[in-house]
Amino acid sequence: MSAAAALGEAGFEVELFESRPFLGGRATSYAVPASPDQQGETIDNCQHILLRCCVNLLDFYERLGIRDRIRFHREFYFVEPGGRASVLRRGRLPAPFHFTGSFLRMGCLSGADKVGVARALAALRRERTRRTDLDRISMLDWLLQKRQTPRAIDRFWRQVLVSAVNEDLDRMAARHGFQVFWLGFLARADSYEMGVPAVPLAELYSLEIWRRFQTVRIHLRSAVDRIAPEGFTVAGRLCSADSYVCALPFERLEALGLPAPPFTHSPITGVHLWFDREITTLPHATLLDRTVQWMFNKNDGRYLQLVVSASRDLTNLSRSEIIDIAVGDLRLFFPRVREARLVKAHVVKEQRATFSAAPETESLRPQPASGMPNVYLAGDWISTGWPATMEGAVRSGYRAAELVARAARRTPNFLVPDLA
Repeated sequence: MSAAAALGEAGFEVELFESRPFLGGRATSYAVPASPDQQGETIDNCQHILLRCCVNLLDFYERLGIRDRIRFHREFYFVEPGGRASVLRRGRLPAPFHFTGSFLRMGCLSGADKVGVARALAALRRERTRRTDLDRISMLDWLLQKRQTPRAIDRFWRQVLVSAVNEDLDRMAARHGFQVFWLGFLARADSYEMGVPAVPLAELYSLEIWRRFQTVRIHLRSAVDRIAPEGFTVAGRLCSADSYVCALPFERLEALGLPAPPFTHSPITGVHLWFDREITTLPHATLLDRTVQWMFNKNDGRYLQLVVSASRDLTNLSRSEIIDIAVGDLRLFFPRVREARLVKAHVVKEQRATFSAAPETESLRPQPASGMPNVYLAGDWISTGWPATMEGAVRSGYRAAELVARAARRTPNFLVPDLA
């Protein structure tokens, strides 16, 4: 979509083929059918968020005219079992010291935890451009090198990074942990602000939105069967163009005649819970020391969406078992759950949510040039410098679009540089 929007805005004739009946891929929403005694609901397949450091994603939303549909929050709430909340927000000091006041007041960390974290953040600033092994070691390896306390690792580093990168600390290349904290928390005072879509994800990319692009035509329910130098086939029909952008998941490439990188997946599980009363007034929270990592308040504290990233431990559990874990966790953080009645629940397992950002993976990520004439690759799994995020996906689309433009002897620059 980002390649199509950039090229369409630049005046190129673009045709976008999507196998599903909607746009958005893994970042979408769908209707949960109504039961005889309950109304239907539209839910996101998982809660997708962004930070202000996601400059290309924000640029893409600007192109689509939907940037005002993202609601930004300036506070992160860290909630302990028992309900005590610590709030991380920026203060008056300039970056990278803008969190100093609220960080020192965080009750979920001890004095020793905070000293260790501060020491590690200072080391991260020094080492991010000096160390050459950050793609070969795990983030946990680096944190242990910096003598982080177990509580600092579990309540600070893990809570932020596992959700941002969708991988466990011992499976995550340190370079990605560095990037999240540098761009999201240290480089600029407002880069940490968290954007949450104020509408269902499907509305962000609806066909109505795309009518602003006069030269972009979208074909839904149109799966590509094969890609070759002479073109690609859709339902047995050969389609040809001057250039092609393949934005398929990496695991589908071999079936279409392109080499696939040897990546593995990391899953995400979303749990949607509807209660008969308000459970919390917090807009969102990261929940400490339990299975559920994040809570998002979707409707007046009655409808909560819970997220478990890198959720391998939930893969073989049944829907009812996962719901029991989620409700049990919530009882520890929000006492009102104990008196509330669970009206309905829905579980979404995204087994192929992202590629695993493991050590020594970065060198395996391909460049957008596929090696096949006029065929370019896009997707959060190609070499973007970012882990598997919406920002990484948009960056890949912009990079592919730039190559398409250069092949047409034009030189527009679509990619927005990182903040720092």
